Amino acid sequence: MKTKSKIRRTPVTPYKPLPKGERGGVELLLIHAVEHVGKQGQVVEVKPGYAYNYLIPHGLATLASDHHKRMVEKHKVKLAQIELARQAELRKQAAELAKQSITIEANATEDGHLYGSVGANEIVAALKNNDIHLSADQIRLEGPLKELGLYTVKVRYSTEVEGELKVWVVPTVSAEA
Repeated sequence: MKTKSKIRRTPVTPYKPLPKGERGGVELLLIHAVEHVGKQGQVVEVKPGYAYNYLIPHGLATLASDHHKRMVEKHKVKLAQIELARQAELRKQAAELAKQSITIEANATEDGHLYGSVGANEIVAALKNNDIHLSADQIRLEGPLKELGLYTVKVRYSTEVEGELKVWVVPTVSAEA
């Protein structure tokens, strides 16, 4: 009579276990500032899935080893200077953007209501025509623009720097004239 012996297998994962934090999450050192998580050089605790699937693969964070923590402490002053220079550059870009205004043509009724709406993607496309490159998630609209007129739109460069942009929504000129 043969008996089956149970073989215990350890699960094979492509990831090494990450250091646990005080609250059961994963401790990581942020390489870049991540909105709603922390600033560059900060040790944060996040959920394991967020660490494995987003922060580490995108190069936004690394393991919070003692060596990395010591290196950050040594370079904290340099990191602060780099961040100040980056913020100054973003403020300069925001000031340049405030001087500009863009015009977006849209089909509208006689009383000024648009048939569709103007959203962040249309604003980004109009800015690209003026050689200003922003992403749609940097444009902060309270809602789609549904009427003709002048709008002041907020543009978010970083967590500390916001700018404003004047957007004219005008009726499409027909070729009948």
